[in-house]
Amino acid sequence: MNFQISDQEFGRFQRFIYEAAGISLSPAKKALVCGRLSKRLQARHVSSFADYFELLGSEADRDEVQTAIDLLTTNETYFFREPRHFEVLREAAAAASRSQPFRVWSAASSSGEEAYSMAMVLDDTLGCAGWEVLGTDISTRVLQRARTGHYLMARARHIPPGYLKRYCLKGHGTQDGTLLIERGLRNRVSFVQANLNAALPQLGSFDVIFLRNVMIYFNANTKRQVVARVIAQLKPGGCLCIGHSESLNDITDAVRPLAPSIYRKP
Repeated sequence: MNFQISDQEFGRFQRFIYEAAGISLSPAKKALVCGRLSKRLQARHVSSFADYFELLGSEADRDEVQTAIDLLTTNETYFFREPRHFEVLREAAAAASRSQPFRVWSAASSSGEEAYSMAMVLDDTLGCAGWEVLGTDISTRVLQRARTGHYLMARARHIPPGYLKRYCLKGHGTQDGTLLIERGLRNRVSFVQANLNAALPQLGSFDVIFLRNVMIYFNANTKRQVVARVIAQLKPGGCLCIGHSESLNDITDAVRPLAPSIYRKP
């Protein structure tokens, strides 16, 4: 069935995802909303986006609310995106005290490529010394994918060859064209559902946090609230990396710029 979404219906979903995740959908995202949710209308046997929205308002159907959030917040990612940030991570890990675990947080981990990239760098730099990687995302669906560590080989094009050989298993037979993150590395990475636009679960404090390519979806007020929550989890002297297209100008003065998109907490 070919579903169409009216401007009024789109406005309701704009408010829905803003209230749920703080994400501001521009009018240009109307086709995206229609495309991503159409299959749910079919699966739930409703004939319009207005009817589907009413379904989301039912207290008896909270799982469907999470499904809709998952579909509207999934973002593209890949291994070793923005390589300079991983050099910063390596430098910070090499300089860190070994008296306590070196902890890093992929704050919008999506399907896990960023978190596993961080783990490869830490394992290479620190070996068996104490280190931890946490990945969080609002979408439970992508977190389930992340925990498997199973990806199309095409997504591996930016993994350094030595890391690809050391940490990734090449699929054969029915798994040809895919890779699996090696079990030992997978076991060092944890994934937890968290909404950056709400009170965070107890995550602990971190030496390095990646909050990359997330703020572009928020308005200025939401950016300030999200950044404040995230920086509260950063240890003094810790580093925060954001996307190269993003800035903390007029957002916070709680961290100091070191280089474009790289900040340190005093």
